[in-house]
Amino acid sequence: MTTQAISLTTREEEQYHRRTPNSRRFFTEAREYMPGGDSRSTLFYRPYPAVIDRGEGCAVVDIDGNRLLDLTGNHSSLVHGYGHPRVLSAVERQLRKGTCFPGSSEPQLEFARLLCRRIPSVQRVRFTNSGTEATLNAIRAARAFTHRTRIAKVEGGYHGSTDDVMVSIQPSEGEAGSRARPTATAHALGLPPEVVGNITVLPFNDVHGARALIEAQGNELAAVLVEPVLGSAGMIPAERSYLEMLRGVTQPLGIVLIFDEVVSFRVAYGGAQDYFGVLPDLTCLGKLIGGGFPLGAFGGREDIMAMFDPSQGRPAIPHPGSHNANPIGMVAGAATLELLDKAMLERLNGLAGGLRDSVASAFLEAGIPVQVTGLGSLFGLHLTDRPVRCYRDTLGSRADLRHQIFLGLYNEGILIDPRGVGNISTSIHEAEIAQFLGSLKQVLARVTVT
Repeated sequence: MTTQAISLTTREEEQYHRRTPNSRRFFTEAREYMPGGDSRSTLFYRPYPAVIDRGEGCAVVDIDGNRLLDLTGNHSSLVHGYGHPRVLSAVERQLRKGTCFPGSSEPQLEFARLLCRRIPSVQRVRFTNSGTEATLNAIRAARAFTHRTRIAKVEGGYHGSTDDVMVSIQPSEGEAGSRARPTATAHALGLPPEVVGNITVLPFNDVHGARALIEAQGNELAAVLVEPVLGSAGMIPAERSYLEMLRGVTQPLGIVLIFDEVVSFRVAYGGAQDYFGVLPDLTCLGKLIGGGFPLGAFGGREDIMAMFDPSQGRPAIPHPGSHNANPIGMVAGAATLELLDKAMLERLNGLAGGLRDSVASAFLEAGIPVQVTGLGSLFGLHLTDRPVRCYRDTLGSRADLRHQIFLGLYNEGILIDPRGVGNISTSIHEAEIAQFLGSLKQVLARVTVT
């Protein structure tokens, strides 16, 4: 990097320091009690993360009083922004009744009915406290149903923090193996080698390569697990032909096809499976379905989900949990989805489509190579001049420049994810889009090295 680029980099960081002294003091103290000063590793960025005080509609305010247009929605969790009156009203009514009970509640039935009627493939559903728990139970169900143990997942796919799926999320180019036959790579220390060895890693959006791997191991695979939009890898959508191939190859082999729609559910009224017209056997949900509260769900075919049924004796798969189907999450989630009707989704997705096009034009004008990915109301920025169809295509992109753009946007009052991804909420309109694009152009002018 040139001296000019280093100088510009320092300028953004210095301005960030000046704007966030209370956040800096917070993390100095927080590190005395928590490793890294927090409990979500994905929130950390240098020099230190900002600390949020409150959210209001489409904005957040940090503890230094900086008001920021929020294009993260807590990593796509808040599709209606902060403090939507209908969500708050539903929660307030339930709070007066109670937060949790030693028995079922009417909100659970109401929300289960809503999900089963809304999602094409979901005949039965059960609730968890997170998307991580949802994928854990879906994988367990697939293994019990097929009497097999091996799992196939997509390279670059993130499905939570359980051992089985903490594999090949962000491998380096040196450890990832060949593009067509990726090497299973532990994403963290502490994963037993036998767990990593029991995972087949599939290339994303490679119809022939993925099919060959699945067919070669068809008698061993319990499940194929895929995100219709790779969230952690940068909001990279699957191609319809790829998902159609997965459905076509798994069905005759008796492999359970699992869609992780924790991120992609917002793409269409019935999720990405509704958009693509490809139905999985099981679906995992989280994030936005909780309306801002911790909530996950998994559901699908009646015959598979029957293994969780305790009404005829000990279930094949016990599923305990004191906070499963917490009524606060049930009513918040129901209010959220009732608001997110087809007309609202059409407006939201149209606005985001225009945003992606305008962002690409802004980078082009600035002379900075970029690939803008995304689907529905999701977007991802990849500072590379080659097309991005899978995780491998993101390797070698300009991570340091992306970080300076992130800090620059923060300094201009705009919050995106430090990884260059984001999404818009229904509380965002044309004026906010124009604000974001104007700020982006100012930042790109500052960080461009001529």
